Amino acid sequence: MLADRLFSEKITAANRKKKLISRTFFAQAPQLNPNVSIITGVICGYRVEEIEDKLMQKVRYLDKLIDELAKGKTMEKILRN
Repeated sequence: MLADRLFSEKITAANRKKKLISRTFFAQAPQLNPNVSIITGVICGYRVEEIEDKLMQKVRYLDKLIDELAKGKTMEKILRN
């Protein structure tokens, strides 16, 4: 149906916009912590250390950091200082 196609096109356009926003955010962000590669674990069903798409891996690193903060961990413990 036309309505289904329009809805699908809107979702596709929104997903493209999200990816563009993510690329822009990480392109303009300061350099990531050099120890970011020691972040391990599962976030959103994916092991962060195994994600091949570097942009998606950066997004998941950020997800993991936010998740740990939400659980009440301190930045010192998260960053392993």
